Amino acid sequence: MHASTVAIDLAKEVFELAFADAQGRIIERKRLSRRAFIRSLETRPPLRVLMEACGGAHCWARRFQRQGHAVRLLPARDVRPYVRGNKTDRNDVAGILEADRCAGIAPVPVKTPEQQGIQALHRLREHLKAERTATLNLLRGVLREFGVAVPLGSTKVPAAVRDALEDGDNDLPMALRHSLAEQIDRLSQLARDMLAIEQRLEEFASRDVAVQRYRTVPGVGLLTATALRASAGDLSRFRSGRQFSAWLGLTPREHSSGQQRRLGGLTKRGDVYVRTLLIHGARAVLQAARMKQRRGQDLDPLQAWALKVQDTRGHNKAACALANKLARRLWAMDHHGTPFDPRHVSERPRAA
Repeated sequence: MHASTVAIDLAKEVFELAFADAQGRIIERKRLSRRAFIRSLETRPPLRVLMEACGGAHCWARRFQRQGHAVRLLPARDVRPYVRGNKTDRNDVAGILEADRCAGIAPVPVKTPEQQGIQALHRLREHLKAERTATLNLLRGVLREFGVAVPLGSTKVPAAVRDALEDGDNDLPMALRHSLAEQIDRLSQLARDMLAIEQRLEEFASRDVAVQRYRTVPGVGLLTATALRASAGDLSRFRSGRQFSAWLGLTPREHSSGQQRRLGGLTKRGDVYVRTLLIHGARAVLQAARMKQRRGQDLDPLQAWALKVQDTRGHNKAACALANKLARRLWAMDHHGTPFDPRHVSERPRAA
């Protein structure tokens, strides 16, 4: 009896493997160290390799694909209901095999090294931004303890610290003055590091046709376009714009039964970071449309619709609804290979 599928529970040092036949019955189990796991499938005939889409899964998936195996990454949240008994590595691989038999679980596409690199740049930038925010708040709190109130705005903090350092009549101790000066230098370095990352993202955007197309959509800038490209990859794998929007978590949560259909808030599935960028971009589009309306300028159909939703349902719901529509437009542009048309109005085909 030969194995056709192997389920792998990934870890840092110890890996659990379960080999199954064509009927899904486990016929062999292995528990390997990292060194042994690297070469475990090299001599095996082509297998279906099943793994949870967790840390390191994409790297291992690319390695196994180069060895001739077919890799299927399953979302961890969809695998968990199939794990029976206690949380052990043996039960985890058995749960992965059970989840693979469910046709309703969509696999996670294997990311390329470039996709992971762009995602890592975004994570680094978010880390630097969080560190900058924490440093600014810390400096505000320290100065407040010595009677210095800093005005609102991130750019006001360095100037307020410099003024406090130059003031010889305040109560700032000399040792603290040196440390505050170092933090100001640190803020400057953080700004330079963030700018360097944005320049690297700009270089990637200049080479990628899809990113350039995305950036023609209102509310979609460098960060949103590159993050979307790295996270979603090729949008052709989605059947429709609605499926793509649902993958981003921008569709309403549904709780229906019988003839009663109830829609709630957003499902908030998928990549939180990309969804946040799209919603923030939609807020910018709403603000620009409102300014055009106040100046008496003509609005395109998308702007007019967004402002109508804002007037009837509120700003936040309008921003989420507009982000949903922008996501669908992005899919349609990628699917049809057409540029963004602000005057385009989608029409449903007439029933025969």
